[in-house]
Amino acid sequence: MVDISRRDAFGLTAAATGVLALSTAAAEAAEFEVAMRYPDKRVEVLDPSFEKYRNGLVAVERVATGLRWGEGPVWFGSFRTMVFSDLSANRLMKWDEESNELGVFRRPSNYANGNCQDRQGRLITCEHLTRRVTRTEHDGSITVLMDNFDGKKLNSPNDIVCKSDGTIWFTDPAFGPNQMDAMAAPELPGNVYRLDPVTKQATVVASAVRGPNGLCFSPDESKLYIIEARATPNRLIRVYDVVDGGKSLSNDRVFFDCGKGTADGFRADVDGNLWCGWGMGEDEDGVIIVNPVGKMIGRIRLPERCANLCFGGINRNRLLMASPKSIYALYVNTRGADGV
Repeated sequence: MVDISRRDAFGLTAAATGVLALSTAAAEAAEFEVAMRYPDKRVEVLDPSFEKYRNGLVAVERVATGLRWGEGPVWFGSFRTMVFSDLSANRLMKWDEESNELGVFRRPSNYANGNCQDRQGRLITCEHLTRRVTRTEHDGSITVLMDNFDGKKLNSPNDIVCKSDGTIWFTDPAFGPNQMDAMAAPELPGNVYRLDPVTKQATVVASAVRGPNGLCFSPDESKLYIIEARATPNRLIRVYDVVDGGKSLSNDRVFFDCGKGTADGFRADVDGNLWCGWGMGEDEDGVIIVNPVGKMIGRIRLPERCANLCFGGINRNRLLMASPKSIYALYVNTRGADGV
Protein backbone atom coordinates (compact mmCIF):
# COMPACT_ATOMS: atom_id res chain seq x y z
CA MET A 1 0.00 0.00 0.00
CA VAL A 2 1.25 3.48 -0.87
CA ASP A 3 1.85 5.64 2.19
CA ILE A 4 1.28 9.35 2.68
CA SER A 5 4.11 11.38 1.20
CA ARG A 6 3.47 14.75 2.84
CA ARG A 7 4.11 14.35 6.53
CA ASP A 8 3.71 17.98 7.64
CA ALA A 9 0.51 18.69 5.70
CA PHE A 10 -1.18 15.57 6.97
CA GLY A 11 -0.21 16.24 10.56
CA LEU A 12 1.44 12.95 11.44
CA THR A 13 4.27 14.42 13.47
CA ALA A 14 3.98 14.01 17.20
CA ALA A 15 4.51 17.74 17.76
CA ALA A 16 1.66 18.77 15.48
CA THR A 17 -1.12 18.47 18.02
CA GLY A 18 0.51 17.95 21.37
CA VAL A 19 1.34 14.59 22.86
CA LEU A 20 -0.78 12.77 25.38
CA ALA A 21 1.04 11.14 28.22
CA LEU A 22 1.23 7.37 27.98
CA SER A 23 0.92 5.20 31.01
CA THR A 24 4.25 4.81 32.76
CA ALA A 25 5.73 1.39 33.33
CA ALA A 26 4.65 1.50 36.97
CA ALA A 27 1.06 2.44 36.17
CA GLU A 28 0.98 -0.08 33.37
CA ALA A 29 2.15 -2.85 35.68
CA ALA A 30 -0.77 -2.14 37.99
CA GLU A 31 -3.27 -2.90 35.23
CA PHE A 32 -1.42 -5.12 32.79
CA GLU A 33 0.62 -8.18 33.58
CA VAL A 34 3.96 -7.94 31.82
CA ALA A 35 5.13 -11.40 30.74
CA MET A 36 8.14 -12.53 32.75
CA ARG A 37 8.91 -15.61 30.68
CA TYR A 38 8.99 -16.51 27.01
CA PRO A 39 7.05 -17.72 25.20
CA ASP A 40 4.19 -15.56 26.43
CA LYS A 41 1.50 -17.90 27.74
CA ARG A 42 -1.17 -15.51 26.41
CA VAL A 43 -0.28 -16.50 22.84
CA GLU A 44 -1.92 -19.90 22.56
CA VAL A 45 -1.31 -22.54 19.93
CA LEU A 46 -4.59 -24.36 19.28
CA ASP A 47 -3.35 -26.22 16.22
CA PRO A 48 0.24 -27.18 15.31
CA SER A 49 -0.06 -25.11 12.13
CA PHE A 50 -0.09 -21.94 14.24
CA GLU A 51 3.29 -22.65 15.82
CA LYS A 52 5.19 -21.09 12.93
CA TYR A 53 3.30 -17.80 13.35
CA ARG A 54 4.13 -17.45 17.04
CA ASN A 55 7.34 -15.63 17.88
CA GLY A 56 8.43 -17.28 21.11
CA LEU A 57 10.90 -14.52 22.01
CA VAL A 58 8.40 -11.69 22.33
CA ALA A 59 5.39 -10.91 24.50
CA VAL A 60 2.16 -8.97 24.30
CA GLU A 61 2.78 -5.30 25.13
CA ARG A 62 0.45 -2.51 26.11
CA VAL A 63 1.74 0.49 24.15
CA ALA A 64 -0.98 3.06 24.90
CA THR A 65 -3.91 3.47 27.23
CA GLY A 66 -6.43 6.05 28.46
CA LEU A 67 -8.98 5.51 25.68
CA ARG A 68 -12.76 5.31 25.85
CA TRP A 69 -13.25 2.92 22.91
CA GLY A 70 -10.37 2.16 20.55
CA GLU A 71 -11.40 1.23 17.01
CA GLY A 72 -10.46 1.34 13.33
CA PRO A 73 -6.63 1.21 13.41
CA VAL A 74 -4.76 1.89 10.17
CA TRP A 75 -0.98 1.86 9.69
CA PHE A 76 0.98 4.56 7.82
CA GLY A 77 4.32 2.92 7.24
CA SER A 78 6.20 5.96 5.93
CA PHE A 79 5.87 7.56 9.36
CA ARG A 80 5.73 4.43 11.52
CA THR A 81 2.43 5.82 12.79
CA MET A 82 -0.95 4.28 13.45
CA VAL A 83 -4.11 6.38 13.20
CA PHE A 84 -7.18 5.04 14.98
CA SER A 85 -10.55 6.07 16.39
CA ASP A 86 -11.33 6.67 20.03
CA LEU A 87 -14.96 6.29 19.09
CA SER A 88 -16.90 7.21 22.21
CA ALA A 89 -14.51 10.07 22.98
CA ASN A 90 -15.23 11.59 19.54
CA ARG A 91 -11.61 11.83 18.44
CA LEU A 92 -9.10 10.32 16.04
CA MET A 93 -5.79 9.39 17.64
CA LYS A 94 -2.27 8.72 16.42
CA TRP A 95 0.41 6.52 17.93
CA ASP A 96 4.03 6.97 16.86
CA GLU A 97 5.95 3.69 17.02
CA GLU A 98 9.42 5.24 17.10
CA SER A 99 8.76 7.61 20.00
CA ASN A 100 5.98 5.51 21.58
CA GLU A 101 3.92 8.69 21.89
CA LEU A 102 0.15 8.98 21.70
CA GLY A 103 -1.48 12.15 20.40
CA VAL A 104 -4.71 13.55 19.02
CA PHE A 105 -4.96 13.42 15.24
CA ARG A 106 -8.34 15.16 14.93
CA ARG A 107 -10.99 16.26 17.39
CA PRO A 108 -13.92 16.18 17.04
CA SER A 109 -13.96 13.22 14.69
CA ASN A 110 -17.74 13.09 14.12
CA TYR A 111 -17.63 9.86 16.10
CA ALA A 112 -15.35 8.14 13.60
CA ASN A 113 -15.34 4.34 13.63
CA GLY A 114 -13.61 2.33 10.88
CA ASN A 115 -10.63 3.70 8.96
CA CYS A 116 -8.45 2.56 6.08
CA GLN A 117 -5.85 3.99 3.72
CA ASP A 118 -6.48 4.39 0.01
CA ARG A 119 -3.95 3.65 -2.73
CA GLN A 120 -2.75 7.27 -2.69
CA GLY A 121 -2.01 7.10 1.01
CA ARG A 122 -5.01 9.11 2.21
CA LEU A 123 -7.07 8.35 5.28
CA ILE A 124 -10.61 7.08 4.60
CA THR A 125 -12.98 7.27 7.56
CA CYS A 126 -16.45 6.09 8.56
CA GLU A 127 -18.29 8.77 10.57
CA HIS A 128 -21.32 8.04 12.71
CA LEU A 129 -22.48 11.55 13.57
CA THR A 130 -22.51 12.84 10.01
CA ARG A 131 -23.49 9.44 8.57
CA ARG A 132 -20.86 9.62 5.88
CA VAL A 133 -17.57 8.29 4.50
CA THR A 134 -14.81 10.88 4.17
CA ARG A 135 -11.30 11.19 2.82
CA THR A 136 -8.59 13.27 4.48
CA GLU A 137 -6.51 14.83 1.73
CA HIS A 138 -2.75 15.32 1.95
CA ASP A 139 -3.27 19.00 2.81
CA GLY A 140 -5.57 18.09 5.70
CA SER A 141 -8.83 19.08 4.01
CA ILE A 142 -11.74 16.65 4.13
CA THR A 143 -13.66 15.36 1.12
CA VAL A 144 -17.06 13.72 1.53
CA LEU A 145 -17.10 10.54 -0.54
CA MET A 146 -20.60 9.32 0.29
CA ASP A 147 -23.37 10.26 2.72
CA ASN A 148 -26.55 8.91 1.14
CA PHE A 149 -27.93 6.19 -1.06
CA ASP A 150 -31.15 6.28 -3.07
CA GLY A 151 -31.93 9.68 -1.59
CA LYS A 152 -31.66 8.51 2.04
CA LYS A 153 -28.94 9.19 4.57
CA LEU A 154 -26.55 6.38 5.42
CA ASN A 155 -27.11 4.80 8.83
CA SER A 156 -23.77 4.67 10.67
CA PRO A 157 -20.89 3.52 8.44
CA ASN A 158 -18.92 1.01 10.47
CA ASP A 159 -15.87 -0.63 8.88
CA ILE A 160 -14.08 -0.01 5.60
CA VAL A 161 -11.43 -1.40 3.22
CA CYS A 162 -9.89 -0.20 -0.03
CA LYS A 163 -9.41 -2.68 -2.87
CA SER A 164 -6.34 -2.57 -5.13
CA ASP A 165 -8.42 -1.05 -7.95
CA GLY A 166 -9.13 1.97 -5.73
CA THR A 167 -12.75 1.09 -4.95
CA ILE A 168 -13.92 1.49 -1.37
CA TRP A 169 -16.01 -1.19 0.34
CA PHE A 170 -17.76 -0.49 3.62
CA THR A 171 -20.45 -1.77 5.95
CA ASP A 172 -23.41 0.37 7.04
CA PRO A 173 -25.41 -1.56 9.65
CA ALA A 174 -28.76 -0.47 11.06
CA PHE A 175 -27.51 -0.45 14.66
CA GLY A 176 -28.98 2.87 15.84
CA PRO A 177 -30.21 4.86 17.54
CA ASN A 178 -27.34 4.95 20.03
CA GLN A 179 -26.54 8.25 21.72
CA MET A 180 -23.17 7.12 23.09
CA ASP A 181 -21.75 6.58 19.61
CA ALA A 182 -23.96 9.15 17.84
CA MET A 183 -25.86 6.60 15.77
CA ALA A 184 -29.11 7.89 14.31
CA ALA A 185 -32.25 5.88 13.69
CA PRO A 186 -31.62 4.02 10.42
CA GLU A 187 -33.24 5.06 7.16
CA LEU A 188 -31.75 2.25 5.08
CA PRO A 189 -31.38 -1.49 5.55
CA GLY A 190 -28.02 -2.68 6.80
CA ASN A 191 -25.98 -2.94 3.60
CA VAL A 192 -22.46 -3.46 2.35
CA TYR A 193 -21.49 -0.93 -0.33
CA ARG A 194 -18.91 -0.69 -3.09
CA LEU A 195 -18.00 2.91 -3.92
CA ASP A 196 -15.99 4.03 -6.93
CA PRO A 197 -14.44 7.32 -5.73
CA VAL A 198 -13.72 8.42 -9.31
CA THR A 199 -17.18 7.96 -10.82
CA LYS A 200 -18.93 8.52 -7.44
CA GLN A 201 -21.09 5.49 -8.23
CA ALA A 202 -22.11 3.29 -5.29
CA THR A 203 -23.74 -0.13 -5.41
CA VAL A 204 -25.04 -2.51 -2.77
CA VAL A 205 -22.92 -5.65 -2.91
CA ALA A 206 -24.52 -7.45 0.06
CA SER A 207 -27.95 -6.74 1.50
CA ALA A 208 -28.91 -9.91 3.36
CA VAL A 209 -26.27 -9.70 6.09
CA ARG A 210 -27.85 -9.29 9.52
CA GLY A 211 -25.82 -6.47 11.03
CA PRO A 212 -22.82 -6.17 8.70
CA ASN A 213 -19.76 -5.21 10.73
CA GLY A 214 -16.08 -5.90 10.03
CA LEU A 215 -14.96 -6.80 6.52
CA CYS A 216 -11.74 -7.97 4.93
CA PHE A 217 -10.49 -9.17 1.55
CA SER A 218 -8.42 -12.31 1.13
CA PRO A 219 -4.82 -11.57 0.03
CA ASP A 220 -5.62 -12.15 -3.66
CA GLU A 221 -8.94 -10.25 -3.33
CA SER A 222 -10.86 -13.22 -4.70
CA LYS A 223 -12.93 -13.41 -1.50
CA LEU A 224 -14.57 -10.91 0.82
CA TYR A 225 -15.21 -11.83 4.46
CA ILE A 226 -17.95 -10.01 6.39
CA ILE A 227 -18.88 -10.22 10.07
CA GLU A 228 -22.60 -10.86 10.57
CA ALA A 229 -23.04 -9.22 13.96
CA ARG A 230 -26.77 -9.84 14.41
CA ALA A 231 -26.83 -13.47 13.34
CA THR A 232 -28.54 -15.78 15.82
CA PRO A 233 -27.79 -17.64 17.95
CA ASN A 234 -24.12 -16.76 17.24
CA ARG A 235 -22.20 -14.19 15.27
CA LEU A 236 -20.89 -15.48 11.97
CA ILE A 237 -18.11 -14.71 9.54
CA ARG A 238 -19.56 -14.97 6.05
CA VAL A 239 -17.49 -15.27 2.87
CA TYR A 240 -18.29 -14.32 -0.71
CA ASP A 241 -16.56 -14.78 -4.02
CA VAL A 242 -15.60 -11.50 -5.68
CA VAL A 243 -16.86 -11.69 -9.28
CA ASP A 244 -17.75 -9.56 -12.30
CA GLY A 245 -14.29 -8.05 -12.56
CA GLY A 246 -14.25 -7.13 -8.88
CA LYS A 247 -17.59 -5.33 -8.97
CA SER A 248 -19.94 -7.73 -7.19
CA LEU A 249 -20.22 -10.72 -4.87
CA SER A 250 -21.62 -14.22 -5.24
CA ASN A 251 -21.76 -17.60 -3.50
CA ASP A 252 -22.59 -16.37 0.00
CA ARG A 253 -21.79 -18.97 2.65
CA VAL A 254 -20.86 -19.28 6.33
CA PHE A 255 -17.11 -19.37 6.83
CA PHE A 256 -16.91 -19.46 10.63
CA ASP A 257 -19.40 -19.75 13.49
CA CYS A 258 -18.23 -17.57 16.37
CA GLY A 259 -19.95 -19.64 19.04
CA LYS A 260 -19.95 -17.79 22.35
CA GLY A 261 -17.34 -15.29 21.15
CA THR A 262 -17.80 -11.99 19.39
CA ALA A 263 -15.83 -11.32 16.21
CA ASP A 264 -15.41 -7.65 15.34
CA GLY A 265 -12.76 -6.05 13.12
CA PHE A 266 -10.26 -8.32 11.39
CA ARG A 267 -7.43 -8.47 8.83
CA ALA A 268 -5.73 -11.12 6.72
CA ASP A 269 -2.07 -12.04 6.71
CA VAL A 270 -0.11 -12.99 3.59
CA ASP A 271 -1.05 -16.67 4.03
CA GLY A 272 -4.76 -15.89 4.15
CA ASN A 273 -5.26 -16.41 7.88
CA LEU A 274 -7.79 -14.09 9.52
CA TRP A 275 -6.69 -12.31 12.69
CA CYS A 276 -9.97 -11.34 14.36
CA GLY A 277 -10.73 -8.96 17.18
CA TRP A 278 -12.60 -11.03 19.73
CA GLY A 279 -14.39 -10.73 23.04
CA MET A 280 -17.44 -11.18 25.24
CA GLY A 281 -15.99 -11.89 28.67
CA GLU A 282 -12.72 -12.72 30.42
CA ASP A 283 -12.59 -16.20 28.92
CA GLU A 284 -12.91 -14.84 25.38
CA ASP A 285 -11.26 -11.40 25.23
CA GLY A 286 -8.42 -10.90 22.78
CA VAL A 287 -7.75 -12.06 19.23
CA ILE A 288 -8.39 -15.34 17.46
CA ILE A 289 -6.66 -16.62 14.34
CA VAL A 290 -8.69 -18.58 11.78
CA ASN A 291 -6.99 -20.32 8.87
CA PRO A 292 -8.23 -20.16 5.24
CA VAL A 293 -10.40 -23.27 5.67
CA GLY A 294 -12.25 -21.84 8.67
CA LYS A 295 -10.42 -23.52 11.57
CA MET A 296 -9.36 -21.60 14.67
CA ILE A 297 -5.64 -22.31 15.03
CA GLY A 298 -4.51 -19.81 17.66
CA ARG A 299 -5.49 -17.04 19.97
CA ILE A 300 -4.04 -14.09 21.86
CA ARG A 301 -5.42 -13.42 25.33
CA LEU A 302 -5.92 -9.78 26.34
CA PRO A 303 -7.30 -8.25 29.54
CA GLU A 304 -10.08 -6.63 27.52
CA ARG A 305 -11.98 -7.17 24.31
CA CYS A 306 -10.22 -6.37 21.03
CA ALA A 307 -12.46 -4.32 18.75
CA ASN A 308 -10.21 -4.11 15.69
CA LEU A 309 -6.61 -4.51 14.60
CA CYS A 310 -4.05 -3.96 11.87
CA PHE A 311 -0.54 -5.04 10.95
CA GLY A 312 2.17 -2.43 11.46
CA GLY A 313 5.85 -2.02 12.11
CA ILE A 314 8.68 -1.69 9.59
CA ASN A 315 8.00 -5.17 8.20
CA ARG A 316 4.24 -5.18 8.83
CA ASN A 317 4.77 -8.04 11.26
CA ARG A 318 3.64 -6.22 14.40
CA LEU A 319 0.01 -6.89 15.23
CA LEU A 320 -1.58 -3.73 16.68
CA MET A 321 -4.76 -4.45 18.61
CA ALA A 322 -7.28 -1.73 19.47
CA SER A 323 -9.32 -2.38 22.59
CA PRO A 324 -11.79 -0.18 24.43
CA LYS A 325 -9.22 1.30 26.83
CA SER A 326 -5.83 0.44 25.36
CA ILE A 327 -3.69 -0.46 22.37
CA TYR A 328 -1.74 -3.73 22.52
CA ALA A 329 1.07 -4.95 20.27
CA LEU A 330 2.66 -8.29 19.42
CA TYR A 331 5.34 -9.24 16.92
CA VAL A 332 4.30 -12.27 14.89
CA ASN A 333 6.00 -14.48 12.31
CA THR A 334 3.89 -13.31 9.40
CA ARG A 335 2.98 -10.05 7.67
CA GLY A 336 -0.23 -8.30 6.87
CA ALA A 337 -1.50 -8.83 3.34
CA ASP A 338 -1.07 -5.91 0.94
CA GLY A 339 -3.60 -3.20 1.62
CA VAL A 340 -4.34 -4.09 5.24
